[in-house]
Amino acid sequence: MKIDPNHLHMLAAIIDAGGLSEGAVVLNKSQPSVSRSVAMLEQRLGSRLFEKGKRPLRPTELCQTLAEQGRIVGHASAAAQTAVELYSRGKAGTARVAGTPIFMDGVISNMMAAFQTAYPDVAIHQSYGYLAELSDQLGVGNIDLAICPVTPNEVPPHLNFRPIMRGRNVIACAPSHPLARKSSVKLEDIAAYPWIAPPAGSPLYTDLKTALESIGITDFRVSFTGGSLASIISVMAGSDALTVLPYSVVFMQRTAKTITALPIKLLHPERELGLLWHLDRPMRPAVLRFLKFLETEFKGLADRIDERGREAIWRR
Repeated sequence: MKIDPNHLHMLAAIIDAGGLSEGAVVLNKSQPSVSRSVAMLEQRLGSRLFEKGKRPLRPTELCQTLAEQGRIVGHASAAAQTAVELYSRGKAGTARVAGTPIFMDGVISNMMAAFQTAYPDVAIHQSYGYLAELSDQLGVGNIDLAICPVTPNEVPPHLNFRPIMRGRNVIACAPSHPLARKSSVKLEDIAAYPWIAPPAGSPLYTDLKTALESIGITDFRVSFTGGSLASIISVMAGSDALTVLPYSVVFMQRTAKTITALPIKLLHPERELGLLWHLDRPMRPAVLRFLKFLETEFKGLADRIDERGREAIWRR
């Protein structure tokens, strides 16, 4: 026999509230309506649900058993309502995010941690890629949001682009590097040191060559190529190698004191770090919440970077 879950919930409400009238109030129904529903259910079951003539109302053993299932139904309904509310407000769900390795590891990962502390029911699936691959992944729907540096006039036509921070590069090294201990650094001071090059073909590799050419260095020795941000920092810690990194990455490592920037002005790229998503694909609530979270975080970060950069690097 199939029993309406609402009837099970009704029995639980009557018993837990202490009577038909009280149960009707909980159910937001009239007492006669609840009484009719109980009578109809008794007829279907062929058994009484409440003992006849007993005051206060006394449920039968069968009624107690059914009411226990009704409580389960009530809990499940409340949990389902909560799940819908969390999902629709972007506080639960998934966000598939991808971006360039250096920025994802050096900047975005910290923001992801902060976001998930605030919204632990949102699962973030993160991957890596450069603009061409990220554009393809957004196009076929494999990711929801991309975070990467883009030249504004090169944004693919099927994508939205929202800039969140200007592109600013610096010459970076370990805090123990001889140049890091100097109050001022001349261009000839850096000529003798080897360089760590980002992965060939990456925007940052192009930035390295362009930046060095802008300060008159065309012949430089590369001692290490490619690798993750962690490996670049490790190589710098154990050597006198230099590299070019986005200042935002260096800035985010300041509390760990694993990397520092030399006070040398470089030619900054025309690219801007920004958020990319598909024009014609609706954004799920959790993705939209994460996007807005990143915009807020970067607004504060960009202001702090500009202030610190003017004080320590670009004013010199």
